[in-house]
Amino acid sequence: MEEPLGIDVLVLGAAWYVVLLFSLTVHEAAHAFAALRGGDRTAYLGGQASLDPIPHIRREPLGTVVFPLLAYALSGGAWMFGWASTPFDPVWASHHPRRAAWMSLAGPAANLLLAVAAGAALRAGLQAGVFLPEPVGFAHLVGAVDGGVAAAAATLLSIAFTLNLVLFVFNLFPLPPLDGAGALGLVLPEDATRRLQEWFASPGIALAGLLVVWLLFPRVFAPVHLAALQFLYAGVTPS
Repeated sequence: MEEPLGIDVLVLGAAWYVVLLFSLTVHEAAHAFAALRGGDRTAYLGGQASLDPIPHIRREPLGTVVFPLLAYALSGGAWMFGWASTPFDPVWASHHPRRAAWMSLAGPAANLLLAVAAGAALRAGLQAGVFLPEPVGFAHLVGAVDGGVAAAAATLLSIAFTLNLVLFVFNLFPLPPLDGAGALGLVLPEDATRRLQEWFASPGIALAGLLVVWLLFPRVFAPVHLAALQFLYAGVTPS
């Protein structure tokens, strides 16, 4: 019989959930602010142009609460994943395809900034001797010289670095319903972008896109993650 989840796994799960919810909130708020700046007030009026997670949870309880906790439990405490969404006016997107493309790109860009910020903090901790290079897992990238606050910071920053890198790469796939599909408007003519918007709106196309991305993601993410870790540990002597 398998042992129930211990207190350490529950505490780690809380850390994962805090980081995930914050990362999803920043992602969706970036979409909302970009849309507002481009002239679409839909997300702003819905409360999504905010770093308050409550409007995002209220809009997507399955992706922000149920699925993350279920994924963590089923993975045995190895990882957590989820999603949220931001409403927008499709008429506005059709009339302003490039503005809509910038709105789509804003979410992954926010996750990249969070990953860079977490990486910079980890790097600073390594150079200061507060953290030790201790890559023992997917999101366990450093250890702490002392326990307490340093150990908690090492855990939160490690999760934030890897998780936001995952969200950045995953959402950049140019397939619906992911943000990379919407960002195609930055490189395609406006008429072609409008036709793609109509085609991507089909639920069947979105489901097929998710399936393809799910199959391809591990192959694409692995070298990106390795390159990011090599940069993070560059010049650092292993413990």
